[in-house]
Formats: sequence, structure tokens, C-alpha cells
Amino acid sequence: MGTLFQQIQAGELWDFHGGIHPPSRKERTNHKPVALMDIPAQLYIPLRQHIGVAGQLQVKVGERVLKGQALTKASNAMAVPVHAPTSGLIKAIELHPSAHPSALPEPTLVLEPDGLDEWRPRQPLDPDHCDAFSLLERIQDAGIAGMGGAGFPSHLKLGAKQPVDYLIINAVECEPYITADDLLMQERASDILAGIEILMKLLNPKAVLIGIEDDKPIAAASLKAAIGQKEHIFVREVPTKYPSGGEKQLIRLLTSKEVPAGRRPVDIGIVMQNVGTAFAIAQAVLDDIPLIHRVVTVAGDTLNQQQNMLTLIGTPVSDLLSACGFQAGEQQRVIMGGPMMGFTLADWRIPVVKTTNCILAPTEAELPAAQHEMDCIRCSACADACPASLLPQQLLWYSKARDQDKLKEYNLSDCIECGACAYVCPSEIPLVQYYRVAKAEIRETQREELKAEQAKARFDARTERLEREKQERLEKNQQLAAQRLAAQQAKGEADSAAAKVQQALERVQQQPQPELDKAAVQAERERRKAEALAYQQQKRAAEQAATQEAAAQPPTAAPEAPTAEDPRKAAIAAALARAKAKKAQQSDDAAPAPASADKDAEPAAAEAEDPRKAAVAAAIARAKAKKAQQSDDDAAPAPAPEDKDAEPAAAEAEDPRKAAVAAAIARAKAKKAQQSADSVNADAAADDSETPAVKQPAPAMAETTSASADPAAAKKAAIAAAIARAKAKKAQDNEPS
Repeated sequence: MGTLFQQIQAGELWDFHGGIHPPSRKERTNHKPVALMDIPAQLYIPLRQHIGVAGQLQVKVGERVLKGQALTKASNAMAVPVHAPTSGLIKAIELHPSAHPSALPEPTLVLEPDGLDEWRPRQPLDPDHCDAFSLLERIQDAGIAGMGGAGFPSHLKLGAKQPVDYLIINAVECEPYITADDLLMQERASDILAGIEILMKLLNPKAVLIGIEDDKPIAAASLKAAIGQKEHIFVREVPTKYPSGGEKQLIRLLTSKEVPAGRRPVDIGIVMQNVGTAFAIAQAVLDDIPLIHRVVTVAGDTLNQQQNMLTLIGTPVSDLLSACGFQAGEQQRVIMGGPMMGFTLADWRIPVVKTTNCILAPTEAELPAAQHEMDCIRCSACADACPASLLPQQLLWYSKARDQDKLKEYNLSDCIECGACAYVCPSEIPLVQYYRVAKAEIRETQREELKAEQAKARFDARTERLEREKQERLEKNQQLAAQRLAAQQAKGEADSAAAKVQQALERVQQQPQPELDKAAVQAERERRKAEALAYQQQKRAAEQAATQEAAAQPPTAAPEAPTAEDPRKAAIAAALARAKAKKAQQSDDAAPAPASADKDAEPAAAEAEDPRKAAVAAAIARAKAKKAQQSDDDAAPAPAPEDKDAEPAAAEAEDPRKAAVAAAIARAKAKKAQQSADSVNADAAADDSETPAVKQPAPAMAETTSASADPAAAKKAAIAAAIARAKAKKAQDNEPS
């Protein structure tokens, strides 16, 4: 025995467990050509016609669309768009009964054709010059999903990353009445082969196996003729047996392999596509025609004309039946799909979708309705007929009990809902209906569990985030506390050092001071007074020497000459003398003068006691003298040459150096008088705490000072100093710059 590939090449076939042989009734439609269905008055296009999620809507109500225009956009890998089957106007986007046993309403787009059938711009692709990504993108954009009944997005199957050994094209079409794929193969075999070659480019398999039942000789011959001498493409005619068209059953028939429970065919290196899907892929890639129509078998004894119709997606079933001469009977049933796996329509307005391959309108005699359900007699006929080798009786019990754990244990998910068990059941039990309800409940439970897991994951993530933020805040607070503690410690150290210094000062202040002897204090006081008296005597001696020196300078009559010649200057000098006398009188009023004081010495004593007032008076006298001098210079003529007494004064005015010397001497005298006053004030402040008897020598000292001074000499010296300063300033102003 050779390898598996050699056995496949040799044409060897295998068999699967179970299966039944219902009457095919295909002869009613398999010899008639495919008819073209007219464009209906309105098209109802569901937004989701496949396993997965609906795409995002791209049009709005009132918008005109062209044939082949995308109405939705794929938002993820599990979505494929839907397209406008013809040009027309979007009338509404509303809920409409769905092509499902429940007939629950779903979002549907209502298109009113305009009869022009105007195409959008098309851009065909050359498969030989396109990469795999471009081909897969075109397949998804064309809205192609599995047309054998499941509706799985085709681009996901074809984009598998696992290596593929065999590509199987399912052309079996084993269910009674249905001949849509049969007629498609008879009329469009070359297009189907073009689609198979595109699939080969995407998957690169070792071989392509086309499985077809042996009751379709014309279709098999058409495929063989189209294939010709192409290598690694084999047409295999399998025995007529239901359900040979099941995915796992056909894989078993052609390759002897079995798909494990819960696994997919790609996991064992096999990919299967329906023959109608291959045809749609060829149209999408080569002609840029999206999936907007398909061949539908319309059969039943209530129809005047049973045939296959090329029908636009979205055509209401009622319009399709009317086109075939439908004559409804009492309690008329209309079935979407075959008699084994189809379901009765609750509303005849339900549209044709991408997975619709058959519409049946049988009479009651032709296809009797199910009778009243009876109890199971445990005959095991269902188990013998099950092609998936399941135990339908146990699955029925657990479905009624809603025991999902047991249903999973008995592999309910492997049920293909072929209806073979219900077909052979003598108790007329609708086993498939129970299984469908149980599967729906399991899917709902799984969705709830998934939501709960996601919610738990979000809760855990939130808890973790809050805990992390709490730890971060705690660490931050600890850092701030540490910083504050360090700052407080540093501040405490500084405060401690300052406190220590303050405490040391307080201790020093609190220490008892030694009491001085009263005799020592009195002796210290007497010593300071003696020093003050000596200083005053030195000061007076210096002033007398300066006065004598100024008086010895010739001519002696110089200060008097201006007075004799200028009455205004004499008036200024008299005013100064009166001001000094008034100040001295004020000083005498403030403190009683001693009895032995000389009245002639009062002005000099006042001037000695307050040299600042004397300085102010001297400044005022200088200003007045300067003003008078300027007036004399402008109004009076120059003195005559024969006036010899005025010559010394003129010479002194013309010699600024002598005037400056005289002014300097006067300033020195005033400064010494200020220092003497400061020292006297200091002695007076030191004696504030003493008794009046101790303070008594101060007036005596003033009296002695006043008595020893010459009032006339002091006045003359002050006047001479003022005149000298005025002359020096005037001479400095007259000097050329």
C-alpha cells in the first residue's frame, strides 16, 4: 500500500459512519437552465449575512447608490461588507424579519431600484501579477462568505498561516431538491476553475480534490473538460448518500482523515470551499463583481415552474415565488433551505441572503408536516444514522434538562444539524430543534461568561490600579513626611543653637553685678570733670591765640573800614550781635545764671554753649555780606587812589589766598567750639543720676569760661571770619574758569 497521497491519486475513496438515503427529487430542476430573476420593486438587504459582525454603514437614507457599491464597511476581520445589487435610492434603514428560524428583526437597508442597473467603476485584478494580500483584500471587500450554508468569511479561511496539504472543493450538494451548484457547474465550469486556481495561488496545496456525487454526471463531465490536463486537480465522484456534503464527512470520504472534536480542518492541513464560493471569488477578482446575486433552487408542487433562478441578494421570497407561478394552499409552508436542514419561514417578506440556496413551497402531500411528538422508544435508529457518531438520545435528554456540562461532554458542538436522526425517528421527535435550542443557550451562556470574565478582568485591573495609586500616594506621603521631618530637625537644631545662645545671655544677665564703692564713683566723676575743664582751657587758649594772630595782621582797621564806609555792613554786624545777644538771653532764661557771672561775658558764653546756632548765624551773616558786597561792586565806583585806609581791604579782597586762610581759621575755631560743647553735654548726661549738689559745678564752669573770654574780641573775630569767607567765595566766583 502506497502513501496517502498515492492512494488519493489512484482515486481511492473511504466511507463515514451513518447516513441516510432520502428521495433526491432533483430531476425536477437539474435539467433546466438557470433563469434570470427580474429586478423586484424593493430589495431588503440585511447588514449582516454571515457568521460574524455587521459592518459600518456607509450610506444614508435618500442617497442614490450604484450597482456593486459598498453599503457597509468591514470594521474587523470577522466582518464582510454588503453591496447594492442594483442602482437605486435608499428608502429606509429599519428593522426587518431576518432569515432565521426565529425571524427576529434585524437592521436592514431598503433599496428601491431605479431600473437603470447602473454599475459603479470596476477595477479587475490579474491574479498572476497580484500578491496574496491584494487578493485577500479583494475577496473581503467583495463581501464573499461561505455559500454552502455556514457563511464563514472566506478571506479568513484562505489567509491561514498553517501549511495546507489538500484543498477540497465541495460540489456534493447532497440534500434533496437542491440543484443550484449542479446547474452552476454545468454552465460555468470554466469560471469555477478560474476561482480554484486563485485559491491554489493563496494556499499552495499539494492537490485539489473536487468532490461531487455520482448522480450529477453532466456537472462532473463539465468540470473534467474544463480541467483538461492540469496537474494536481482531481474530480472525485462519491456515492450518493446523505449527508456526504458535510465538511467532516467529505474530508473522511476523500482523504480518510478525521477532524478531532473541537478542532478545524485547517489543523490537519485541509481547507474546504464550496463550489459556489469559488465561482464568486473568480468574479470578484477577474471582473470586480461583488457578491450581489446567487443561484437559488425554487421547487415544490405549488409552483407552476420549478427551476433555478439567478436572484439578486435582498429579493423578497414572495417575489421569487411569484416569478415561478406560486399557488398557495391551505396552511401553506414555505421552507428556506432543503427539506432536511431548512426552516419554515414565519414571514414571506424575508429576503434572499448570501447563504440561501433553496426555497421550497411543497404541498401537504408532498412533504407532510411533522406529527405530534411521542415518547422515545430507545430504538437507537438515531444513533445508527448519525454521521458524526454521536448519541442523539442522550443529547435529547440533556437538552431537555438544560444540562450544559453533559451536553459539552457528549460533544453537542460536533452535531452538524443534518436532520438524519429526526428523519429516521419513529416517534416523530424533532431532535434537531432541541439541539439548536441547546446550542443557542450554550452560546448565550458562553457570552455571559465572557462578559463576566471581561468585567472581572476590568475589576481586577481597576483594583490593581487603585492599589498601585494608593502605594504611590503612600510612598509620596512618606517622602514628604521625611522631608518635613528633616526640615524640622534642621530648624530644631538652629532653634536649639539660638536657644542656647539666649540662655547663655540670660545667665550672664542674671549673674549679680558687683556693687561699686560710692567713693570710687565720686572719684571717677571728679576725674572726668577735671579732664573736661582742662580740655576747655586748652580750647580757650587756642581760640585766643587764633584771635591774636588775626588781630596782628595789618591793617587792623580793615574790618572796620567796610563798616565805616558801608552802613549796610555795619547794620549786618549789628543784627548778628543782636541775634547772639537774644540767644544768650534765651539761654539765661532757661537756666538761672550764677550770681558772680559777668554780664559782658553772656554773649560769648551763649556762643560757646551752642556753636551750631553760632554757625547758623555766621552763615546768615555771610550771605548778607555777600549780597551787600555784590551791590557795592555794581553801584559804587572804585575807591580813589588817595584813600590809603581802604587799600589793605582791597588788597585782601584781591588776594583770595589770604581770604581762604582766614576762613579756614574761622572754621577751625567753630569746630573746636562744637567739640567742647559735645564734651560738656556728655558730662551733663553722666551726671543726670546725681543729686543737685553734684550738678552744681557746671554753671560755675560756664561762668569761668564766660569771664575769661573777651566779648569784643570774640565779636570781632566772628565778624572778621564772616567777611573773610564772603571775600574768598566772591574771589573764587570771579576767577576765570
